[in-house]
Amino acid sequence: MPIRISSELPAFKTLMKENIFVMADDRADHQDIRTLKVVILNIMPKKIETESQLLRLLSNTPLQVDIDLLHVASHVSKNTSLNHLSAFYKTFEEIKDSRYDGMIITGAPVELLDYEQVDYWDEICAIMDWSTTHVFSTLHICWAAQAGLYHHFGIPKYPLERKMFGIFPHKAERENCQLLRGFDDVFLVPHSRNTEIRREDIEKNNQLEILTSSEYSGIHIVANKNGRQYFITGHSEYDRDTIANEYFRDKDKGIDIQIPYNYFPDDDVTKSPEFSWRCTANLMFSNWLNYCVYQLTPYNLEELDIRNWEWQAGI
Repeated sequence: MPIRISSELPAFKTLMKENIFVMADDRADHQDIRTLKVVILNIMPKKIETESQLLRLLSNTPLQVDIDLLHVASHVSKNTSLNHLSAFYKTFEEIKDSRYDGMIITGAPVELLDYEQVDYWDEICAIMDWSTTHVFSTLHICWAAQAGLYHHFGIPKYPLERKMFGIFPHKAERENCQLLRGFDDVFLVPHSRNTEIRREDIEKNNQLEILTSSEYSGIHIVANKNGRQYFITGHSEYDRDTIANEYFRDKDKGIDIQIPYNYFPDDDVTKSPEFSWRCTANLMFSNWLNYCVYQLTPYNLEELDIRNWEWQAGI
């Protein structure tokens, strides 16, 4: 089954060219089927690029998924036109009375700021609080993972001496985990961040569990033991060239940026990078939709009240 999005969204044409099964709203309206409702809070600067990356991954299951795109109203985007936001995005005020099977909160290029210095921090906190009662399962990616762990559990972040930048090998720390079902013993994940969370802080909190980590890049996925929240410090959704684009952008700005780890063949920036994390990315997002959302979410979302659900969900 496809993801359901507007046929006018730029990602629609992009995904159709890739033979990815997407369905326009007018066709989906004629199907008598309970679709999954997923909202994406997109706070990345290049919103159209991030839309395509996430929608591509969410389309790789037999489930029909109805997508809402959300942006913060308390921040003016410099890289996405107001016309695009007005046409395809909603604000929290517009969706706050709705309920969703799943939610994705993206990263943002604000990690070197204290959380309270981010101009939309209060709105992000309100949305994260709302997600605990109006969303069955939430994925927090990169900065959103650190922000979510800080807001919900008081987990601090720490600056790194050098940017964690490249493609790093990871291993699972928990057996029989639904989110990691079918993963290889060692799998690759992109990282692009200047801050980190630390194991000792996570392990002090009995509500949290570390699912995956890397000897090189540290903690990767942390889960709330109730199975409703996942905090992912990497960027599995990245395209082949995303890190290359970041590297060349920073070089052009005169920023002292190292060559991304394990990315360009032979560290030769003139060579095309191998897309070595694509299978893992597709598997993680399809596992999340199937095992962590579809298999567990109430059929009637009006019955959703996560505050009263304390049972273990198998993570």
